[in-house]
Amino acid sequence: MATRTATQRRQEAKIAYDAYLAECPSRRLLDSLSSKWVTLVITALAEGDLRYSGLAQRLVGVSQKMLTQTLRTLERDGMITRRVTAEVPVRVDYALTPLGRSLAVLMSQFKVWAEANMDEVDRAQRSYDRRG
Repeated sequence: MATRTATQRRQEAKIAYDAYLAECPSRRLLDSLSSKWVTLVITALAEGDLRYSGLAQRLVGVSQKMLTQTLRTLERDGMITRRVTAEVPVRVDYALTPLGRSLAVLMSQFKVWAEANMDEVDRAQRSYDRRG
């Protein structure tokens, strides 16, 4: 292995998290975070801790498989915590971590923007489709 200079190491570190580069690990994170279910889970949990069933009710249309996958991914990424309480039946609660709360600020703005601008987007789509 060749010895690298401090300048080369700094340049490599800078490149390491450039999402425009295909090999950048932050691309995987952006891919994960761009899921509609991630946005909705994060914004729902920003309103307060929820049980799995509460999330399933709040996120109308999410399949059990997709909700479970989304929760596992968010837990693995450090965005949420999963707390199991030994009851009958077992109680599982989900909450945002500090990292997840910092993301929730952005996701909530994104959700609000989408809701506020949907009519304009719908008009643009209809206009585009008419041009055919």
